[in-house]
Order: sequence, then C-alpha cells, then structure tokens
Amino acid sequence: MSLDHKIRTALEVWRKHGLSGIRPHLQSQINSLRQKIAYQRWIRRCDTLTDKDRRKLRRRIEDFSNKPLISVILPVYNVEEKWLRRCIDSVIGQIYQNWELCIADDHSPKPHVRRVLEEYAEKDQRIKIVFRPENGHISAASNSALELAAGEFTALLDHDDELSEDALFCVAKEIDDLPEIQMIYSDEDLIDEKGGRFGPKFKPDWARDHFYSGNIVTHLSAYRTELLRRIGGFTVGLEGSQDYDLALRAIEQIDESQIRHIPRVLYHWRVIRGSVAYSGDEKPYAHEAARRAIGAHLERIGKKATVEETVHNLHRVRYGLPESLPKVSLILLSAIEDAEFCEEAVRIFRQETDYQNLEIALVLNRRTRDSGDRPGTKTIFCETASEAERYNNAVIAASGEILCFAEVNLRPLGRDWLREMVSFALQKEIGAIGAKLLSPKETIIHAGLLIGNRGGIGVAHRGLPREKDGYLTRARLINNFSALSVSCLMMRRELFELCGSFDAENFPDRLFDVDLCLKLHSKGFRNVFTPHAELIQRDGGKLLQVQRGADEKELARLKQRWPDYFAKDPFYNPNLSKRSEMFGIGDD
Repeated sequence: MSLDHKIRTALEVWRKHGLSGIRPHLQSQINSLRQKIAYQRWIRRCDTLTDKDRRKLRRRIEDFSNKPLISVILPVYNVEEKWLRRCIDSVIGQIYQNWELCIADDHSPKPHVRRVLEEYAEKDQRIKIVFRPENGHISAASNSALELAAGEFTALLDHDDELSEDALFCVAKEIDDLPEIQMIYSDEDLIDEKGGRFGPKFKPDWARDHFYSGNIVTHLSAYRTELLRRIGGFTVGLEGSQDYDLALRAIEQIDESQIRHIPRVLYHWRVIRGSVAYSGDEKPYAHEAARRAIGAHLERIGKKATVEETVHNLHRVRYGLPESLPKVSLILLSAIEDAEFCEEAVRIFRQETDYQNLEIALVLNRRTRDSGDRPGTKTIFCETASEAERYNNAVIAASGEILCFAEVNLRPLGRDWLREMVSFALQKEIGAIGAKLLSPKETIIHAGLLIGNRGGIGVAHRGLPREKDGYLTRARLINNFSALSVSCLMMRRELFELCGSFDAENFPDRLFDVDLCLKLHSKGFRNVFTPHAELIQRDGGKLLQVQRGADEKELARLKQRWPDYFAKDPFYNPNLSKRSEMFGIGDD
C-alpha cells in the first residue's frame, strides 16, 4: 500500500469516526509496520545465504546417501513474461541440481508464453514442455505436467511464484533423512512486484484439524510421485482448491508419520491483482471448492460432518452427534467457599447449556452448612487433597462416559458450547478438547497452551481481544495444540483412564493438565482447541488455573519428563519467539 493510499484511508476513517476511529487505525498501521521491520530483520539474520553457506550446502549434498530426482511441475497460462522468467529462473538457480522442470502450457493465447518456454527448454535439457491443444484450466494442466514427471518426488509451483534457492535442497535432505517420507510442506511468505518479501506464514508441524480449517500445506508442497499417480493426480472441477484437494486425498493413503514440515521459508507467493495471495476475496469460488473438497474427504474416511464457512472465508468442520447423546459429567472445581456463588454457578451452567444428558459434579474444598447435593448435581468434598486429587476423586464419583473439567467461575457464552466439544470428543482420534476462555473484559485467557514459552508454559494469544484473529487466525479457528488448560477441558473417560488419571504425585496443583495432554499426544491422539465453545470469567471469580504461575518443582519435573516438547513444541514454529505469547517473529 502506497503512502498516499494510507493517508487517504486514514482521512476517510477520520471523517467517519473522528479521533476515536483514527487512533485504532493508526495503531493497526504501526503494528503492521513493526511486523514488517521484524520480518526484514529476521530475513537478514536467519534467511540470507552467503557464498560460504552455499558451499556448505553443496558439500552436504555430496554426503547424501540418496540424491533423488525432484520433478517440479508448473502449469502455465497467459502469465506476464517477467513473472514467468523469474519463476523458471528460481528453479534453475537451485543449489540442489538434480531436478527437472515439467511445464504444461494450458493453450495460452499470448504469444510470448510459447517463445519464452521454448527458449528455456533449448538452454536446459532438464526442462520439459507440453503445449496443450486446448485450455482445460489448472487441474487439467497440472495433470499434463505430472505426466512428464520422472522424479521420485514431485514439487508444486505456480507460474508467477518463486522458490528460495535452497528449497529443493531442503526437500532432498528430508527425503535422505527419512526414506519412508511421502509428503512434505514448508513455511512460505509473500513477494511483491518489486521482489520485497513480507507476510510470512510460520506454520505448525502436521496439524490435521488446523489443516481442515485452512490449507496450511499450500506452498511449498512435495509428494512422492507414485502417491500422486496412485490417487489420480488433480481433480478437474475443483479449480482454485486443486492443491487442497490433492493434499486431502493424499493423507487418506499415508500414515501421519510420513508427513513432514520443514520450518523454513522455501516459497515466495507472488502478490498481484487477481491472485488469492492479493486478497482472499479475489477468487471466492476457490473457497467454495475447498469446502466441497473437505466435505468429500470427510465422507470418504467415514466421518459424519458438515463444512461451513467461517471467518475470512475459511472453514469450520462440524461433526454430527448421535441421537442418543452420551452422558457428560461436568466437573466444576471451586476453591471458593461461598455456597451461594457455587450454587449460582451450577444454575448458570444448567440454564446456559443445551445438552440434555448431563450431570454436574461440584467439587468443594470443605463442607459448609449450606452445601449438599441438589437434583442432578453431586457435591464432592475433598478437604485436604491437592487440586489434581480433587479432580481424580470427582471422576471416580462421576458416571459420565465423557468428562468435562471446568472452573466454577465461568459462564458459557453460547448454549451449544458443550455440544461443540462433545462432537470432537466422540472422534476416536481426538484426545483432549479445550475451549476459548475470556476475561470479564473479553480478552483471551485461554486459546491453547505453548510448551517452552518463556521457559515454562505460555497461553496462546493471552490478552488478545475476543474478535481478533491472532496468528494465522488461530484464535478464531479450530486447530491443534500440544496441551490445553483444565480450566475447561474435555476428553473421553477411557482416555483419562488410559493415561492413569491426573498425576497428583508429581503435579499436585499446577501442571497435571499439561502432563496429561502430552501423554495423549505422545500416544497418537490429537488435542483440539475450538473457538466455537466460548466461556467467560464471571465478575467476582478468582483467577483461573490457566492464569496461575507454575510451581518451580512441578515445572522441573515436567521438563524432565517431556524434554522434546520443551525443545520444540510441534504446534509452535521454531522461527517464532519463545518470549512472545502473540506468536512474534523470533528474536530470542
């Protein structure tokens, strides 16, 4: 955006809203500028190769036991000559040289396209070209390019984008390190018409539920060529989301351990008018096609679900519930001795929860004169037990097949919050489910936990206003985290028992929830955060568990038990700062 345009926009905001409007607008501009500066600093420090670096990478290639041929497929249609040249040059300039470029021109009417392609093919025998006799759109053109591929792996490239010069090196290294690998994706950024880079997407490692909410694979993606042929290549009719559909069909055929994420920016997505990179609204049909593709995928794998539009034309998967609802035990823990406050909490949860098969277990520190069972509510007294023990005792006393732990000083913001969480709990591959929790001022106090943040456990997007997106829109999308807070945490009873309940011996009061979530993840279950189950802290309530500082002894035990998660949380990109709960670019 030019300076003149920024000034005009600011003036328009001022005219409409006065100073009250211009201040947040200017603050947004300042934050955007800070992010751009931080990214440029990161590029200079972490993503700029020197001649020494290049020599080092070439020496490493010599040590590869497998130097696979990588086929880069490139569908082309009517692209401007300068972007086409930059695209092809970015492949020719790769440090890893065992590649072939398979180009399919989709019957471009502009004469320069054939001229440029033939020029490059004449110069480099690794460039293969097919000129399609008729226009068939991008899926058909991509299939034509795929037919030319002879490589062990195939990487996808769009005709106006660029690869980083180490992109294919990084792909080849992953293949050499993990021979069983089937699918690879990397981080990416945007590139403008002057070659300026911005808007990095530092992605998590493979996160299926995040992938359903939005295509985190996208660029750069590479697949074993045999896998692409086995699934039939690209689907004609899903143009605009053909890459998304391809990834969805690929993951149906492979184990998740065969999917690798490279936490490095290997792909530069060109921002020009008419592209999705320019604006998500440029090609609305692409988002509609994506939802059709996700829905078809879920049907193929036997999931009863619908896929709906959510914020920014992204996606929300809604799993169906059975007619006979499973019994849920809502376990409310209170350190508050005010019987009237606790009774009010039970009433609020009953009135504001649209779920019929529900029992409530109220866990109190000690018996008071007014405390006792109410209809549909069990009151459990644990006078001397730790917090973890009180929850464990409540589970024993409760009878539900699904457990939902929550703090007594919360209030649901939508009556379907429990139905939303149960719909995930019933998926056999899913472990723990966490809700979005807000302060009385409607700022985030829980939207997932970050392992190793500030040396301990961080809260994703802590303090972010409710309506804000967060990084990669994660505060408003269903996505995955290694751990979630017991302040509102659901799982099937069988999984709670599989993990041996909360470890009250080693984590009596603070980190038992993190420990149990990591047990679930280490056993292969996905832990899910859903922003569509929202609860808010009631005025007058004490601080939530998620807000309390960790006991140093408990934290030391947790680090000792789970060192790999503290070294690298798989759902928090290592290029992001461990000092920031707002997913700031790494400056550690």
